[in-house]
Amino acid sequence: MDKDILWATMIVDRKAELEQQQQKCKTRARKLGILIMDDTKDGRDMSNESLNQNFENIQGPLDCENFLKAATNGNLKVVDKFLEDGGDPNTADEFRKSGLHRAAFEGHVKIVERLLDKGASIDFQDRLSCTAVHWACRGGSLAALKLLQSRGADLNVKDKLLSTPLHVATRTGHWEVVEHLVSSGVRINAKDWEGDTALHDAVRLNRYKIVKSLILAGVDMKIKNAEGVTATEQVKMWQCDTKEMLKKLEQMK
Repeated sequence: MDKDILWATMIVDRKAELEQQQQKCKTRARKLGILIMDDTKDGRDMSNESLNQNFENIQGPLDCENFLKAATNGNLKVVDKFLEDGGDPNTADEFRKSGLHRAAFEGHVKIVERLLDKGASIDFQDRLSCTAVHWACRGGSLAALKLLQSRGADLNVKDKLLSTPLHVATRTGHWEVVEHLVSSGVRINAKDWEGDTALHDAVRLNRYKIVKSLILAGVDMKIKNAEGVTATEQVKMWQCDTKEMLKKLEQMK
């Protein structure tokens, strides 16, 4: 067996040992929208039934807030009303998170398609320079990602933290999305602002299936991040830390 594949398999088999480092991993690896709070839950307390009821009573154009809630909740009827009244398909909130971003994150493919058909920019960026592709990967919406890809979206686009969609899908643990990105030929060795590749993130966050997928896809395991550490060295370091921690716990008994 190829030594890289064997190494990946060993990582999967030693899952229990790595999981003890989970808290340490989380302190540094969640590079997921520092400025952009995930406000997708804000509109979920208003059901589609409530939105539809309000929609029936509205005489004039819909406001931006209701449009964004509709995009989040998957209410195509309300989205259509907003667009028919001349609403801007690129309407966004104070963080520049647009209706397209919200629909892509939630996996509302019909709304993503409608917004694109009505002129929404597929490259529209929020305040962290994330595009709809980043948001689809963050939400694990493979269908939305495929639609965006079919419309010409850049799958290697980087946000302000230099994170690619592959970084985002890896951090959020969406293995099927990672598999699709890899099979689509994205740059699997791309680095973010800390010099981390998707493999660094996968190892740090204990994304075992993703680690294996990236290695089988030919990721460069010798790449060092800004700290001068390879993904393989990360594992070795944490194994030593775990061994030392267990030793201290044993001494305390």
